Amino acid sequence: MEKKVEYLTNWIKEKVEDAGANGALVGISGGIDSAVVSCLIKRAFPDQSLGVILPIDQEVEDQEDAVTLVEQIGLNYIGINLTTPYQTTHATIREKLKEKGDWQEERSQLGGANLQARLRMSTLYAVANHYGYLVIGTDNAAEDFTGYFTKYGDGGVDLVPLINLRKEEVRELAEYLEVPDSIIHKKPSAELWEGQSDEDELGVSYDTIDAYLRGESVSQKDEERIQQLHKQTRHKRQVPAGPEPYKGE
Repeated sequence: MEKKVEYLTNWIKEKVEDAGANGALVGISGGIDSAVVSCLIKRAFPDQSLGVILPIDQEVEDQEDAVTLVEQIGLNYIGINLTTPYQTTHATIREKLKEKGDWQEERSQLGGANLQARLRMSTLYAVANHYGYLVIGTDNAAEDFTGYFTKYGDGGVDLVPLINLRKEEVRELAEYLEVPDSIIHKKPSAELWEGQSDEDELGVSYDTIDAYLRGESVSQKDEERIQQLHKQTRHKRQVPAGPEPYKGE
């Protein structure tokens, strides 16, 4: 496990240095993936790493797991409350779409959730630009395969060190890195709305996705769901599509 941690730490360090950047930052949600990445960037850049806590509809101090983590590992951090920017932007969009007669209330929850993720991405890059840092992502193999991330939101990052690790492997790393138990055993959630759960949205558990990625047999229903998610989200894993150059007749 120490060799795996060393490998990932060195990879981050090399990529940041290759880019001519000064260090690395990560958005900290209080979940296990961002906790592991926080530990890795602290190891890679002890004095040039930063955690960014970006609550919406809550206060920074209410993010107990996130604050506990950064204090435990000694990671420099900043908290920026995005409640007002989010509410203002979402209200403006809603008002203009209602004026046009196109507002669809049933689509507002997911649209608002994606807007939150994209506001966080923009904020992370504004802070990163200030310090000359790269933005480090937290997506793991299960999330990447199923497309469980917001395009140009939490998927909008410079590096993804956990991209080849199943959720179970991230959990093993978290235990080795002594991430607080309250984070390791927390029910996975992007906390985009009250009671939101990753696995409820996915329609399949992370354990099942991990088993599928290991090449093991899962139920036909789960296999079909995983394959459906993978197919529907293919565009998220590709650069924006463009046509071949026009060559004329």
